[in-house]
Amino acid sequence: MRIPTILTFTLIPATVAGLCTCDGEESVHLHNREALKYKLISIATILFSGGIGVGLPFLGRKIHSLRPENNVFFMIKAFAAGVILATGFIHILPDAFASLTSPCLHDSLWENFPVTGFVAMMAALATLTADTAAAGFYRRHHIHVRKQVNATDVEAVHDEDDDDGHVHVHTHATHGHAHGATPSLDLSRQRIISKVMEVGIVVHSVIIGISLGASESVERIKPLLAALSFHQFFEGMGLGACISQAKFESLTNAIMMMFFSLTTPIGIGVGIGISSFYTESSRRALIVEGVFNSASAGILIYMALVDLLAADFMNPRMQSNVKLQLGAYVSLLLGAGCMSILAIWA
Repeated sequence: MRIPTILTFTLIPATVAGLCTCDGEESVHLHNREALKYKLISIATILFSGGIGVGLPFLGRKIHSLRPENNVFFMIKAFAAGVILATGFIHILPDAFASLTSPCLHDSLWENFPVTGFVAMMAALATLTADTAAAGFYRRHHIHVRKQVNATDVEAVHDEDDDDGHVHVHTHATHGHAHGATPSLDLSRQRIISKVMEVGIVVHSVIIGISLGASESVERIKPLLAALSFHQFFEGMGLGACISQAKFESLTNAIMMMFFSLTTPIGIGVGIGISSFYTESSRRALIVEGVFNSASAGILIYMALVDLLAADFMNPRMQSNVKLQLGAYVSLLLGAGCMSILAIWA
């Protein structure tokens, strides 16, 4: 009697499971359709919030109080630097550590060596090398051009002297025209900063977009939708402040703004397309995401600390104004704090 009873209770769950298979597939299908609906909403919402954020600093050209020569602009830049710094430390670097220290990676390299920190360090050093090399190139080029102009002026004056019989010394340096060298170099360096920073932000934006698009969990997509909208808005403000200060041509500004605004929505679209076979916990996905996130974190942390904060907080104008210093510190902490709080949801 015991054997038939055992067989009966063993077969009943299998029969029930077989009967429920179709209903389960239908439930999964409906769940996927609902997830797709939220993904499409997230594309539109994140595109809008990112576009508004990156375009907001350009209002400074229309609003007098937001122009670079005013103190308010220093505080806006400090807020933007805080956002960029928190993005690197709070959002990107922990994700990189989680990916490259995952139990799914069993190789001794990932277990015994801090790959995340190493890649972030090398990315920061590579950014430093590119920054100094480009600045040096522009400086040497500017000095070379200035020497050629001065030589041409001297030759022209000598020709005049031969005709008049008088001797005059007339160079650009004697009239103080060399004062434009420093602003020109600063502008060139600011353009390099904005381009390198956009690369670091864009790489991260694509990765988080793919992660959202590949997810089939509505419970995960809903909080990400709201958090990433604010994330892109604040991150866009930080990048937009750098782009506006670089004074690119209108077309270049539009391209850089559009490039930033579209990267996360494009990443979401790619994630939707590969969601049927993409697995976040696969070995390849973990390594690619971890390495790219590490490099992005290194770039953004370097840019925030060296090119944004150090350049502004060591500025003689800020160091001679205590109120401006306090305002900049408050803005810095506010930007970093807002971005850090978002890490609770995204």
